[in-house]
Amino acid sequence: MQTVLISGGGIAGPALAHWLHRHGFAVTVVERAAGPRPGGQAVDIRGVALDVVDRMGLLERARGARTRMRGMSILDPEGREVERSTEVALSSGRLDSPDIELLREDLVRMAYEHTRADVEYLFGDSVTALTDGPTGVRVDFTHRPSRTFDLVVGADGLRSTVRRLAFGPAERHTHHLGSYLSVFGADNFLGLDDWQVWLRDGEVGFVAMPVRDNTELRIAFGFESAPLAPGLSDPASLRRLIIDKLAALRWEGDRLAKAATDAPDFYCDAMAQVRMDHWTRGRVALVGDAGYCPSPLSGQGTSLALVGGYVLADCLAGARGDHEAAYARYERRLRPYVTLNQALATENPGQPPTESAMTHAKGALSLDD
Repeated sequence: MQTVLISGGGIAGPALAHWLHRHGFAVTVVERAAGPRPGGQAVDIRGVALDVVDRMGLLERARGARTRMRGMSILDPEGREVERSTEVALSSGRLDSPDIELLREDLVRMAYEHTRADVEYLFGDSVTALTDGPTGVRVDFTHRPSRTFDLVVGADGLRSTVRRLAFGPAERHTHHLGSYLSVFGADNFLGLDDWQVWLRDGEVGFVAMPVRDNTELRIAFGFESAPLAPGLSDPASLRRLIIDKLAALRWEGDRLAKAATDAPDFYCDAMAQVRMDHWTRGRVALVGDAGYCPSPLSGQGTSLALVGGYVLADCLAGARGDHEAAYARYERRLRPYVTLNQALATENPGQPPTESAMTHAKGALSLDD
């Protein structure tokens, strides 16, 4: 039985772990956090990714956890409504679509609970070194003793440690898209009722949407910027920067700034894509954002993670131990799908993807190729 270490317990990692276990691999997932990560924005399962979730046996559960937006309002900088829709929400698209929008933390928890009986999870630890040899990969961990695995997969996101160790510095592969995004939770101090609001004020803007039966908000705040200097891009500095920018808003700035100050789940990072000529090297592979992050601007990061995990596992299963052949097939099958989905974020900067482009990208791959 081949052994596989997956670094990253978000969406791509547990999804890949599910399929690898189904195909007879012994799977270990290492995750830096102490458990499944809470917090995060609403994410979307679209197109062929719905088929992946269905085949996992999680489709009905995902549908039960979906957001229940009735519509949205677009506000001017003073908070006055200038446009509204009961047909479309910018966070998810058409409200009558079969696509599923749900909180990232709900999908992460589902994937973990679906796999924890069959997969070894190592929480509170991370990979520090990889030594790729002819018969396996020796992996060093921060806290646990070193182990050797037949294969290693990086599913550890935009700032992937596995990618850095196996492929070199992040600067070679990440491409800044001209903005930063912050996401955090708060009490529903806006009193929103299954209704999201969008506001833009110059080079900054945010969306607030109610979740958990309208008891909480998820707030996503973005601002345009070239890459920040290293001294301004650590987590504490980014939080201070976001708080200052929120406080300067003309509508609800004080309460938004306080929410960002108090949020235990505060997150902020650059909007960026990962573009690589190859997602595999030796016995190491990348899946999801670690290998081909499309950025939240595409709306397809979650679908790419789910589909990428399915395709990689399918290729490994079909190769009967020949990981080089499996990795080559993985790249051939998935790259056109990745290319189309990444283009959703770059072809019309500053604008949401068109419905026709999104439809084309969502259906650009068959799971049974």
